[in-house]
Amino acid sequence: MRKIETNRLLLRNFHKADSDYLLEYLANPRVNCFLEERICTLEDAINTIEKRKKDDSFIAVCLKEDNSLIGELFYLKEDPDTYSVGWNFNAKYEGHGYANESVKAFFTYLFTDLGARRLYAYVEDTNYRSQRLCERLGMRQEGYFIEFISFTEHEDGTPKYENTFQYALLSKEWLKT
Repeated sequence: MRKIETNRLLLRNFHKADSDYLLEYLANPRVNCFLEERICTLEDAINTIEKRKKDDSFIAVCLKEDNSLIGELFYLKEDPDTYSVGWNFNAKYEGHGYANESVKAFFTYLFTDLGARRLYAYVEDTNYRSQRLCERLGMRQEGYFIEFISFTEHEDGTPKYENTFQYALLSKEWLKT
């Protein structure tokens, strides 16, 4: 992936030096969909970085001033030109507009460089920050799935299903703004 610069951020492939920062926010995921990504040790973080630095579908979001990792963007391509997208940020950096700034650049990259026609994101109904971000980006809510997926269990060991919104955006909608 080519490096992308915004006013305050750098979007790039992951580097080994990102391991400590990755551990900081993946040790205790705040959203259930990231529970599978949970890591507990620096060694886990280093191993995760080794995989991600070779994978252009995981993009590190870093502060431009010191190149420190504050979050990540990711996509999964579905043929021929649809992309499932998502993001995960360190809670310490919330409320500063970094997610909005980075995702705008990310969407432009997907639409213009990768030729995406349609982007969509799944957002749990309890993840209000991501819902607001999708709306600020001009994504429309296309669906609401009741008991859509399970990432965790109740105390009795049965699956805890989550209600999930689907947001989407077309290239022609994004590029006209």
